[in-house]
Amino acid sequence: MTSVTSLFAPVEADLRLLTENLKNLVGARHPVLEAAAEHLFEAGGKRIRPAIVLLLSRSLLLHQDPTPKHRRLAEITEMIHTASLFHDDVVDQAQLRRGIPTVHSLFGNRVAIQAGDFLFAQASCYLADLDNLLVVKLLSQVIKDFAEGEIQQGFNRFDPQISLDSYLEKTYYKTASLIANSAKAAGVLSSVSPQMAQSLYNYGRDIGLAFQIVDDILDFTRSTDELGKPAGSDLRDGNLTAPVLFALDEKPYLEVLIKREFEQPEDIEQAIALVHASQGIERARELAHKYAHSALTYLSDLPESDAQQALVNLSDYVLKRLH
Repeated sequence: MTSVTSLFAPVEADLRLLTENLKNLVGARHPVLEAAAEHLFEAGGKRIRPAIVLLLSRSLLLHQDPTPKHRRLAEITEMIHTASLFHDDVVDQAQLRRGIPTVHSLFGNRVAIQAGDFLFAQASCYLADLDNLLVVKLLSQVIKDFAEGEIQQGFNRFDPQISLDSYLEKTYYKTASLIANSAKAAGVLSSVSPQMAQSLYNYGRDIGLAFQIVDDILDFTRSTDELGKPAGSDLRDGNLTAPVLFALDEKPYLEVLIKREFEQPEDIEQAIALVHASQGIERARELAHKYAHSALTYLSDLPESDAQQALVNLSDYVLKRLH
C-alpha cells in the first residue's frame, strides 16, 4: 500500500515548511491557547487537506513553486481543520485524537472551545490578507458549513429514520466542504477558468466524501489502538454513519437498540455485531468506491506532472485504507 509519505513526495518540503509556519502563525499571545494548538499540530496527522492544496498549486503552476498566497491558503486550510477538531472533540467528548489525549481532556472544555475560536479567527484574518474576495467567500462558507454539520449531527443523534442523503449532506458539511472549497480556491489563485475551478471543487468534494465514508467504515473494522480513538465511538454517541444506515435495512432489531440509546449493558456490543452481520459495511465500501472513482474524472484537464499523479493516486490511497 502506498504510504501517505511517499504519496505526498512532490510536496514533502512544502508540508515541512507548512508545519513550521503553523506554529509561528499561532503566535504566543496566550500561552495556554498556543500550547493547546501546538499540542494538536505536534500530534501529526496526514495533512491531507493542505497537501491537496499544495499538489493542486504545483499542478497548475507547472515548473514553479507555490506562490506565497498558495502556501498561505494551505496553512489556512489546516488551521480551519484543526479548529474544527477542537470543537468536534468537545461535542463528542472524545478522550483521544490520533492516539493522544484530546485538547479538552488536557485543558478543559472552555480552553478547547476558545482555542478553536482563536484558530477560526486567525484563519479569517489571514484569509482577508489574501486580498481575493472569491477565495474569502469560499473559505468563509467552509466555516459556516462546519457549524451547520455540527447542528445537523446534534439533531439527528440516535435517529434511525435519517436518510442516506441526510448523512451525505452532513458529511459534506463537516468534511468535504473544506477540501472542495480549498481546492477551488487554489484554482482561483492560479487564475484558472470557471469550468476548471468547478472541476477542482468537484474533485475535492468527492475525495472528501470518500475519505469520510472510509473513516466511518474503519470505526467498525479497526481496533482502538489502530484508530487512535475507541472503536465504534460514533455509534456509541448516536452518530449513525453509512454502515449503520445500510445495516438498518436488514436488521430491524438494530433500530430498537438505537432508539433506546444503548441503555442496556450489552446493547452497544450487540449493535456493532448486527452491523457486522449485515451487508452494511460492504455497501458502505461500494459507496466509498463510487465517490473515489468519481473524483478522478475531474482531474482529466490537469497537465501531467508528479503532483497531478499524486492527486490521482490519492483516490487509490483513500480506498486502500480499507485493507
